[in-house]
Amino acid sequence: MLYKTRGVVFRFTRYGETSIIVTIFTEAFGIQTYIVNGVRTKSAKNKIALFQPLTLLELVVYHKENASILRMKEVKCLHPYHHIGRDIYKTCVGLFLNEILNKAVREESHAAELCTFLIDSLIALDESQEPENFHLIFLVHLSRLLGFGAQIPADIWGGVSPDSRIDERLRNLLQAGYGTSLAFTGTERQELLTLLLRFFAAHIESLGELKSVAVLREVLR
Repeated sequence: MLYKTRGVVFRFTRYGETSIIVTIFTEAFGIQTYIVNGVRTKSAKNKIALFQPLTLLELVVYHKENASILRMKEVKCLHPYHHIGRDIYKTCVGLFLNEILNKAVREESHAAELCTFLIDSLIALDESQEPENFHLIFLVHLSRLLGFGAQIPADIWGGVSPDSRIDERLRNLLQAGYGTSLAFTGTERQELLTLLLRFFAAHIESLGELKSVAVLREVLR
């Protein structure tokens, strides 16, 4: 049966001579895996761009419950990025967000809400005037949608704060939206990221080491 849905590309792998297997978080069904044929040929070189990580898509897909690999009938870009992929800061933040999503997001019962959040967040990143704190705000809101989000700093510390300065910064962060201006120093930004990643790791066993963190720290210091 055919369904229309929006989606966010998480990753793809090569399959056979000209095909790919692509994992997409869809608004209608959560994480789904699709085989796309003929996108790795010279004549189809522009089609592979649609399946780069974090690309926002409008899809018409075939869906069958419990099928491991599905097919899509139609696909087009929902929102072409103007800065992600060209601006080094936004590109590094995007790489980090993609790695977090691939490790933290599994089968979610509230797929529509999470997918809308991801789409709105990525468009906000693309249009952001102050991307240096974006990843921190994203982590806070993502944790809430994944069911373990913090409402007060003690939730992240796991008890009484040992650092009143960072505790105050955390309080500001927990109340922030993407349009909020946060005057964090580079050092404070690094400390907050360390705390948030520790918080995520405490709730997601599969999180492990994130390769993109070193690059993110270097660029946003």
